[in-house]
Amino acid sequence: MEQILISACLCGFAVRYDGSAKYWKNTHLLRWHAEGRLVICCPEIAAGLPVPRLPAEIQADGAHLLESDGNDVTAMYQLAAQRALQTALAHRCRFALLTDGSPSCGSQKVYDGSFQQRRINGSGFTARLLRENGINVYAEHEAELLATRLKVEEHQAWQAIHNKVSQFIQ
Repeated sequence: MEQILISACLCGFAVRYDGSAKYWKNTHLLRWHAEGRLVICCPEIAAGLPVPRLPAEIQADGAHLLESDGNDVTAMYQLAAQRALQTALAHRCRFALLTDGSPSCGSQKVYDGSFQQRRINGSGFTARLLRENGINVYAEHEAELLATRLKVEEHQAWQAIHNKVSQFIQ
């Protein structure tokens, strides 16, 4: 059974920069939790960042991350990404379901670095590192797509086992 690395805030943990959660009730999420598939992770907490903390945004160069007061927190978010990758690898996760928009977990959209609430296409540090290491990253609004992908892959795995057993029996 495939394990899924998931953003802790999606599971109701109040770990976002402002101390809130982004609890997301979804039938797939509830089923995956019941099946024991979810590996809950907050990269920022894993790196030792506090809750609450100042908002942080990736800068135009895509390589630096600043807090709203101008403090450079690039190294902390790089560490956060490394910790999330370590967690995913330790649990053999090939899939991740992450909170879009986050400077860590954003997989399709991030804020533009101006602190003006403008979102642009892009990936957060964690989403980027996970992808670079072969982990399929999905935003929370792509749960249906992930569910379909899991169903197809698991069907193919069962089909391969069935074929091997059939060959053995013959």
